[in-house]
Amino acid sequence: MSAIEISIDHVEIDEDWMLTGACKGLTHLFFPPAAERPQARERRESAAEDVCGGCTVQVHCIDFAREHHEYGFWGGESEDERHAAGFRLIAPIGIRARTAS
Repeated sequence: MSAIEISIDHVEIDEDWMLTGACKGLTHLFFPPAAERPQARERRESAAEDVCGGCTVQVHCIDFAREHHEYGFWGGESEDERHAAGFRLIAPIGIRARTAS
């Protein structure tokens, strides 16, 4: 097993695809800052979606985010979109906050 492969429940996951993602170095587009306003979120996620649209590992990214209940914008898909598709976050802070108000 190489240094970037991990084993979860006896299933090996190869994460080499992360090294070639178009998003490399653009973390600010894919994860929200504290107290982000809705309009700013829309702009940030639109820019992230543009980056994902041309990425060669987009499918791997979406699958990883869904399987591992990730936060943020992954593979052109937001937390809300993953949630709506039936892939629940362990503690969906943003969704819970929006539905509570």
